Amino acid sequence: MSHVLALSGGVGGAKLAAGLAAVLPPERLTIIVNTGDDFEHLGLTICPDIDSVVYALAGLNDRVRGWGVAEESWQAMAMLRRLGEADWFNLGDRDMAMHIARSWRLRAGETLSAVTARLTRALGIGACVAPMSDARLATLIETDAGTMDFQRWFVGEQCRPVARAIRFAGAGAPPSPAFAGALARPDLGAIIVCPSNPFLSVDPILALGGVRDALASRRVPVLAVSPLIGGAAVKGPLDKLLAERGAGTGNAAIAGHYAGLIDHLVIDRQDDPDAGGLRASGLFVTVTQTLMHAPGDQARLAREILKALAIP
Repeated sequence: MSHVLALSGGVGGAKLAAGLAAVLPPERLTIIVNTGDDFEHLGLTICPDIDSVVYALAGLNDRVRGWGVAEESWQAMAMLRRLGEADWFNLGDRDMAMHIARSWRLRAGETLSAVTARLTRALGIGACVAPMSDARLATLIETDAGTMDFQRWFVGEQCRPVARAIRFAGAGAPPSPAFAGALARPDLGAIIVCPSNPFLSVDPILALGGVRDALASRRVPVLAVSPLIGGAAVKGPLDKLLAERGAGTGNAAIAGHYAGLIDHLVIDRQDDPDAGGLRASGLFVTVTQTLMHAPGDQARLAREILKALAIP
């Protein structure tokens, strides 16, 4: 039976990752997660996209907010605020436990891959969830107000400054052992790019050493799920980035961004009028409901993707 490699960012990617984990045996799935958003805050190592994926697979994610842990409390943050500490990035009490567990083990010398494997095992997750790299690769946003770390621009500034360019400090870093191993597996059957922001969540993964070339010279199908529904992003700054970077609009812009890397694009049924043009460009196109309201939607979409890829 073939193995599936999924590349994921945060919220949207985490939903599909959870769907794939629900329908595939754990030994047949590797989920590689963007770490370009990672940063240090209040002495803790925060890995937002890894945590979104882990919480989704463990059934702990807050589906109302779209991030963090369900049934969260905020007592520690309230006390930190009272003590005069930075409060621009909220950390819930249960969420903070994850950051503490990660941070002290990293300082003890464990790799991010080892720490992530330890945390996923503790939460009962069978599938391999791994960072894209154990080396630091940081997403930086160049704006008219200066160059900003991703989280400062995204959370602290609420994406207000115009993004003139996006670059990755540490580009060329090696993929994590799990990532490199999955790409080299003789039984690799497909690579799935989850519905994540192409600029902010997928491009950091592609900026790792050898990854873009590996996808461009693919020996297996590479399928991407468009993060757009009805021609617009469900949430997040993707629409703003497309406009500011002059990258075009709609699914044609998504296909163009991944040109030469993917051969199959999944789009939402609201975007069915885009299908003809996408197919004319040489892509296989699957049209279905890509909005995932509930775990049942996640599993349904995962099954439809695997069927489109002819993966049993």
